[in-house]
Formats: sequence, structure tokens, C-alpha cells
Amino acid sequence: MTSLTRRTALAAALATTTTLALPTSVLAQDLPTLRLSSVVSDNDIRAEAFAEIAEAVSDTFDMQVFNGATLVAQGSEMTSIQRGNLEMGLIAPQTIAEQIPEWSIVTSAYLFSDADHLQATFESDVGEELNALAAEAGIHVLAPVYFGTRQVNLAPDIDVQTPEDLDGITMRMPGGDAWQFLGEAIGANPTPLAYAEVYTALQTGAIDGQDNPLPNDYNMKFYEVTSQIVLTGHLIGFDVLAISKELWDGFTPEQQETLQDAVDEAIATSTQRHLDREAELVEYFRDEGLRVYEPDRIAFRDYAQQKYLESEFATSWPEGMVDRINALAE
Repeated sequence: MTSLTRRTALAAALATTTTLALPTSVLAQDLPTLRLSSVVSDNDIRAEAFAEIAEAVSDTFDMQVFNGATLVAQGSEMTSIQRGNLEMGLIAPQTIAEQIPEWSIVTSAYLFSDADHLQATFESDVGEELNALAAEAGIHVLAPVYFGTRQVNLAPDIDVQTPEDLDGITMRMPGGDAWQFLGEAIGANPTPLAYAEVYTALQTGAIDGQDNPLPNDYNMKFYEVTSQIVLTGHLIGFDVLAISKELWDGFTPEQQETLQDAVDEAIATSTQRHLDREAELVEYFRDEGLRVYEPDRIAFRDYAQQKYLESEFATSWPEGMVDRINALAE
């Protein structure tokens, strides 16, 4: 073997050895990067689902999850994707509705009866229409991500059976017109307040109540400073897991299938875990001394839907869509 041949063979061997020795983080640079921004905490059930997705697609994508709004600010996920500054985001439907008014329909009270109804809607032709509108705005919807059903949590010891019983009750709601109207639609007097300030406001009597899914009530310890939880079930809480439409369209069918399958499996598991947790917490709060009961939900539903149909929000809703969504629950 000549010296030139030996040098060529040695170089090839070294190149092979170097490639095999590269750490996964270096090799991942050759895969499409998907940065996912979410507002959930790292110990949230949804955060675990996102980690599961990242692991499931690790041979196809370098998926990096940033929770706690550490990558982009809460509420800016959609615009960040549109500007090409972010690949994936967990987006509140209220945020989407700011750009796509038709989407305000899925933020209205008592539209969905439960998590199954939510999923069925997004799998139907109604979901196709909503997703097509989102696609026109540059985002591709991967899945609705259920995180709990909003219930009314009150400090005063009153009996609530109908929306009229909440007349005069100061209810903390998130800021924004859609959220404030939701408070009105269930009969309360809504007021905006930062989430971190709710506990103290309940404790001091600055507000009479707040609404959140039961896991949030537990995590924020609202049950320590309230007397009851009224299971109004007025809003099926969900966010939208979305990806850049331009990026999605650039994937091969195999890449799209890999990502969608991973999302479907992880989110289905996450949804069931949330439902199980909510059922557990009903008993936990009762054991803690809170009164937990269901009011006349039909009265609440009729009152809320009439409020919405008479509001400016409904002017942007596609004709007949409410009836089509209602039919999916039957």
C-alpha cells in the first residue's frame, strides 16, 4: 500500500469514527428544528405531553420545548409564528380570534358540552372550516389541547342555581373583551385582575369569586379562601397547538404523519389525565370543607347563549355554525 493510499484510508477511518462519536445534540442539527413556546409550567400535565411529543419525533425533528413563556411572551405566539420567529406555539383561541373574528365562536360559553364534544368538533367539517381560516393566517392547527372545564369559585356563602343568583357578584375574569363578556354571560359582574393577585383579592374581599378549572383552583390554593365551587361548566378550556403553515407545507408526507401521530397520542393521554384529575378534585375540595354542587346548567346555558347571540361577537360567526356544533353533541 502506498503512503498516499494509507493516508486516504486513515482519513476515511477517522471521518467515520468522528461521525459515530458525535453526540446526539450535534447530530440533531441536521434535523428540522421545531421550537415550541407555551405558557404552562414545567410540572403541568401539558408540559409532560409536549415532552412526550418531542421524544416521539426525535428521529425526525429536533423539537425543543420552552415552557413558562420563556421564549416568547404570552399572547405573542401567533404573531411570532407568522413572522417566522417561532415554529410552534400553544395559542389561546382568544388570541386567534383577535385576528380571525370567526374564531370567537369557540370562546363562547356553553358552546362545547365536554372534552369529547370539543374533539368531535375539531374533527368535523366545522373544524376543517376553522382550521382553513387559521391556515390563511399562516398557522396550521395540530390539535385542540384541553386543560379543564371552568367552574365558578366563590367566597360568599350563597346558593347559586341560575345566572340571576350571580347578579352583583364581583367575579375576577382575565383581561380582554372576550373574557369580560364571558363573565357577563354567566350573570356576574366581571372585573379584570392579574392571576397572581387573585388569592389575596379573595382573602381580603376585594372580589367575591373567580372562575377556573379545578386543577388551577388547587394549584393556586384558592380553596383556602373560598367557601364553595359551583359546577357551572360554562367553558371547556382549551388552547391550540399550532405550527407554521409554511413550515408544515414544506414537510414530506412522512414527516407530517410522524408529527401528527405523536401529537394525537400525547394530547389524548393529556386530556384523559386532566379529566381524571378534575374528578379527584371534586372529592378533595369537599373533604376540605367546601360546598361543591351543580346548579341548573340548562338555565345557565340558555342565558349565556342568548347573551352571545345578541352580542357583537356573533356577527362574525359563520351562519348556522352554532347549530352544527350543537348537533355534534347529540
